[in-house]
Amino acid sequence: LDEIVITSSPTSSGYRYQPDMTYMGEELQKRSEISFGEMLNNAPGIAMRSLGSTPARPVIRGMDGDRILVLENGERMGDISETSADHSIALDPLVANRVEVVRGPASLLYGSSALGGVINLMTTDIPDRWDKGSHGVFSLQGATMNKMGAGFGRYTYGNDKWSVTGRVAHRQSSDITTPDGVIEGTSMNNLDASIGFGFNSGTSLGGTSLSMANQTYEIPEFNDDPNLGVEIRMQRVALQGRLGFEKEGFFDKGQIRFNASNMLQQEIEYEWLDNVRDDEVALEYEKYAISSTFTMQHKPFEFFDRGAVGLNFHGHKLDIRSIDAYTPGEMRMNIGAFTFQEIPLSNKMRLQVGLRFDFQHTSAISDDIVSENKSRNALNYTGSLGFNHRPIEGLEVGGQFARSHRNPSVEELFANGIHLGAGVYEIGNSLLKDEVGQGGDFFIRWNSKYIAIEMASFINVFRNYIIFEPTGEIDLGSGYPIFRYTGDEARLFGGELSTTVKPTENIEVSLGTDYVNGQRTTNGNEYLPFIPPLRFTASVEYDFGFGWIGGKIVTASKQDRVAPEEDITEGYSIIGLSAGYRLSKLGSHILIVRVDNLLNEKYRDHLSRIEDRNFPMPGRNISLAYRWFF
Repeated sequence: LDEIVITSSPTSSGYRYQPDMTYMGEELQKRSEISFGEMLNNAPGIAMRSLGSTPARPVIRGMDGDRILVLENGERMGDISETSADHSIALDPLVANRVEVVRGPASLLYGSSALGGVINLMTTDIPDRWDKGSHGVFSLQGATMNKMGAGFGRYTYGNDKWSVTGRVAHRQSSDITTPDGVIEGTSMNNLDASIGFGFNSGTSLGGTSLSMANQTYEIPEFNDDPNLGVEIRMQRVALQGRLGFEKEGFFDKGQIRFNASNMLQQEIEYEWLDNVRDDEVALEYEKYAISSTFTMQHKPFEFFDRGAVGLNFHGHKLDIRSIDAYTPGEMRMNIGAFTFQEIPLSNKMRLQVGLRFDFQHTSAISDDIVSENKSRNALNYTGSLGFNHRPIEGLEVGGQFARSHRNPSVEELFANGIHLGAGVYEIGNSLLKDEVGQGGDFFIRWNSKYIAIEMASFINVFRNYIIFEPTGEIDLGSGYPIFRYTGDEARLFGGELSTTVKPTENIEVSLGTDYVNGQRTTNGNEYLPFIPPLRFTASVEYDFGFGWIGGKIVTASKQDRVAPEEDITEGYSIIGLSAGYRLSKLGSHILIVRVDNLLNEKYRDHLSRIEDRNFPMPGRNISLAYRWFF
């Protein structure tokens, strides 16, 4: 109950008003994967949208795209992973030292579009605490399923006042192997690096970092010609900064953060002719982005506890260059002001109230699709009301009611053409209106020496919910399926239940289930597309002090609650085993061996975007992960 999730509270009070979770240290190492989508997949309420190894992105409670914010150290990253299934998160999982997940609306703190939740990828690129002298971390990873190899190293040196750090990560893999064979066009080669500086003057703590990421990965080609392929190349440079300070007065603590980035991404169409590869840039994205937040905390007054007020700015310019571009570029600017307050009613009960106002300007950059600059201006508000009750030791009950808001993207408004990397023909709708959501979250946590239980439920009702759905038609020129953006009233509801039992100090048994139902509330209550199926998980682990062994089974039900032109996906069960070894000599060492899909089960994930899911997911995989802290 005492774990503080920084992402959900600007005051770090430790009180929760919606479900959240944190992965760090050994638990994060146990989840080591090739992407954040795979790392968080099967966590309570979290599924994975995938199109090969690299472009795998988390889905929270059936919501995808920019309804889920993926942050880097609390700020928007400036990549385009939210826009399409073929775009990846511009950070390697080896780099993160802490991952925080908030399930449910988070628009109050992070602005328009955070309807489904927030995933905050936290790194030490800017040191915030350090020991004197030298320390660091070194990691290696390997996997058999795609012949993946990865390495990561970070070195930090500090004294009483300042610290410098640097890190580099490299990951390379071949194509994915399934029980049916190899999925051609799923290899990848990624490189990440950063240098950073931090300082501590006693009353202020801050620093800056400069990072770069290069990703090259293939996308499964949506035709039968083995000589044709699609490759995506992405380069990103980012400058981050953070300054926290304390002062005298009513507003006694503050922080400012920023993340400024430039990203260039190319979709390459290649062809092999007489053992010579011919490359052609089919589509090019270039994005300049900045995200910054200024927060001031105030002392308790009247019936309010510590609270916060803040300003947030984020904006970007996205140029899309191609004679066959399927969507125009975009200019977007958002300015928001918010307040987050807590009201203690007793030492066991407190309320949370919040309010945010946003002004957003969005304009399409004229091209062959949009012949003139078209723009939208919107002034919106977001509010939340929550409660937290701790009636007895170990029991926590909380909930939140929130209003959220999201503006349609230029892609949703004006897309009209072939999206090569995603393998679809996209059609936008210029008449789409702003999404407005109203919803509630409720959770109960019980934590004792021998048992921990968490139950969470949610309901969200949307006006003008934007739906990306298959039409069942095929574009005659390309042979790609046609997908259309439409707007409708919609409702999503469901919940998660997880239980952990420790019959002895060494044995831990965990059970869990999650469920999402998404439907239109007009047009005959049709189901929404790409909603995860009902899932069950069970695991057992025996910890013998210097290591552990364990096993896990994940069962997904048949997903037949599908949109009119969406395929049904059969249910499946997959089994995994894991073992780990700890050693404390010349630092701290962790060695983890894991077997995924032990029985080499042939199955299909409902959210996979590979060829209408006609390819199964990866087969049996043996992975090895080693990490040394020194």
